[in-house]
Amino acid sequence: MRDDWKRHLLNAGAEFAEDRLRDYGNAERERSMAVNGDVICDLSHRGLLEVRGKDAQSFLQGQFGNDIREVTETDSQLSSYSSPKGRAYAVFRVFFDRDAYLLEMNPEPIEPLRKRLSMFVMRSEVVIENAEDSRIRFGLSGPSAEQQLEETLGAFPATVNEVLTRNDLSIARVPTMMHPRFEFAGEIDACRALWNDLNVHSAPVGPEGWRLLDILAGIPAIYPETSEAFVPQMVNLHALNGISFNKGCYPGQEVVARMHYLGKLKRRMYRLAIEGQDRPLPGSPVFREGGDPGQPDGEIVDAVLHPDGLYAALAVMQVASAEQPLRWGSPDGPAAHVIPLPYTLPGSA
Repeated sequence: MRDDWKRHLLNAGAEFAEDRLRDYGNAERERSMAVNGDVICDLSHRGLLEVRGKDAQSFLQGQFGNDIREVTETDSQLSSYSSPKGRAYAVFRVFFDRDAYLLEMNPEPIEPLRKRLSMFVMRSEVVIENAEDSRIRFGLSGPSAEQQLEETLGAFPATVNEVLTRNDLSIARVPTMMHPRFEFAGEIDACRALWNDLNVHSAPVGPEGWRLLDILAGIPAIYPETSEAFVPQMVNLHALNGISFNKGCYPGQEVVARMHYLGKLKRRMYRLAIEGQDRPLPGSPVFREGGDPGQPDGEIVDAVLHPDGLYAALAVMQVASAEQPLRWGSPDGPAAHVIPLPYTLPGSA
C-alpha cells in the first residue's frame, strides 16, 4: 500500500503549481517553506509499531513512562520506554486506532523496541508488529492549516494531543513552535482525497522539513547513538506531558520518580543554533568554550540545517554549563547559541 501511495505522490506533482514543482527537491527552499509557510509532508519515513490484543493496555501500562490509560480515540500522548536504570530506549507518540495502540517515532529504534517489548509479553494476549505499511500517514503545518482543515473537513483538533476522526482519517494536533501542525493517518483513498485538497495551498516538503519542525518544537528523538543516554526528564518529556508521576511501576520508574521528587535536574535539553559547515550528529559533544576536551558538557539529541544558515539543534546540557559560551565538537569548535524553547519547563524535575 505504501508503494501505491508513493506513486500517487509522484503523479500528484502534475497538479501542483509550477513554483511548487520547482521547490520540491530543493532542500534550501523546503526548509524555508517549512518554517515560514504552509507545507504538506509524506510521513511514511516514520517508524510505526502496532500493539494489539486483549491485554495490550495493561501490558503497555507496565512498560511505558506515561499513563497509557489516557490514550483514547480522541487523545494521543508522548511517551517513552526506558531501561531498568531509567535511560530511554525510545521516545514516541502513542495513538489508539482500530482497537490497537500505535507507536510513532523515528525509524531507527523500531526493531530494537519491538524485540525488547516482545521479551516481556510472556502469557499476555498481546501482538507487537511493525505497522509502517498498514496506514498512510502525512503531515500539514502552516499559518492557514486550521483554515484549510475547516474548509475541507469541517473541523480540526483544537488542542495539542487531541485526535479527531473524519472520513476514515485520524487527525492529531502535535506540538509546534508557532504555526498549527497536524498529522493524519488512514486508508489510501481517504488520504489521497485529503492530500489532493490540501496540496492546492501547501508546498510539499521532504522528511528533513518535518524533522526541522520537530526540533523547533523541542520534541526529542532517540537514535542508536543516544539510546540509554538520557533519563526522560533530561529530554524535557515532563514539560511535554510525556511522563506520568502517578501511575504504577514500569522499567526505570524509581529513577524517574526519585529525580522528580528528591532531586534537582542537573542536565536538561536545550535548543541550540550552531554555526559551522558540518551537521552535528546525535551523540556528538558540546563543550563550554575553552573547557576540558575530555569532559563534554552536553550531547546533541538531533540537528537539521535551518534556513537562516545555522543548524537548529537540540542538546542535553549541564544546566550550569548552558549559561556559558558554548562550542560544538570541541572546546574551540563552532559556536553554539542557546535559543528559547517554545514551552515552559516545570520548576522541578
